[in-house]
Amino acid sequence: MKAIAYQKFGNTEVLQTVEQKKTIIKNDEVLIKVKAFSINPMDWKIRKGEMKLMSGSSFPKETGADFSGIIEDAGSSDFQKGDEVFAVVKNMMKDGASAEYIAVPASLVWKKPSQITFAQAASIPVVGTAALTALEKMGNINSDTEILVNGATGGFGMFLLQLMKHKSAKITAVTSTKGFEFAKKWGAQKVIDYSKDDVLSQNHLYDIVLDLSGKMGYNAVKKIMKPQSKFLNPTPQPVEIPTSIFKNLFTGKKHIIVLASPSSKYAEKLIAAVNGGLEIEINKVFDFRQTQEAYQYAEKGGFIGKVVVEIKS
Repeated sequence: MKAIAYQKFGNTEVLQTVEQKKTIIKNDEVLIKVKAFSINPMDWKIRKGEMKLMSGSSFPKETGADFSGIIEDAGSSDFQKGDEVFAVVKNMMKDGASAEYIAVPASLVWKKPSQITFAQAASIPVVGTAALTALEKMGNINSDTEILVNGATGGFGMFLLQLMKHKSAKITAVTSTKGFEFAKKWGAQKVIDYSKDDVLSQNHLYDIVLDLSGKMGYNAVKKIMKPQSKFLNPTPQPVEIPTSIFKNLFTGKKHIIVLASPSSKYAEKLIAAVNGGLEIEINKVFDFRQTQEAYQYAEKGGFIGKVVVEIKS
């Protein structure tokens, strides 16, 4: 079978198409014929070696974490061959979703809602779980809570804005001009165009700030945070994970790390949200042979929704 793998850390040029033996499943696993996998920022942070303390430095490595497809071998699970599903790899730091067939624990596989495409389903686990985790980290929010979401119309923001709709908070979204209507449709009351206004220069202070773009950083954001507030960071540098815990002991402005761990608890909530009308915007779909180009496109940023790679064989 074909897979996308790399033999060293680096930019997109290290991604290569390789031949591998078809995976044999273990007792608790199912084998899935992959139809699509989505692209997440953590993919290239791992590929570039920024997360090597957690990913390790052994090669080859594959890329991608969440995917969709069709059950090829259900093993001892309750699935049936032919079921349309979406799933996530067991260890996002060490495993990859960029292959024609993938064996994963049945506990990390869920039936695809019939009204969405494979590309949309592949986009659910990582950013959907991250959005739900961010909501948990916010704690109790109400109509007086002022929240700023930077990078609000990418994949993470798309889920987060829609999931926050029923929380009654005052949401300000920071996005590009082309993201304005999406941000408003998904639940933001106010939208700031980052190409025209510097959000860090405004006088307004927030209870919660989420930097989904990874471009602002806690030290820069502190100036627009209230004395007792939270900065939620879903794209931390490895050193920030332990140091934030220590620093939070001495300040009212908390630096909260958001790490997503997809599970059935989150998947069931996300499936319910999709069945309830949550939109999944796919910005662009690339063919498996264009995986390098897909990552080049995704890493430039500035798009709405998700970027996905499809396997059409």
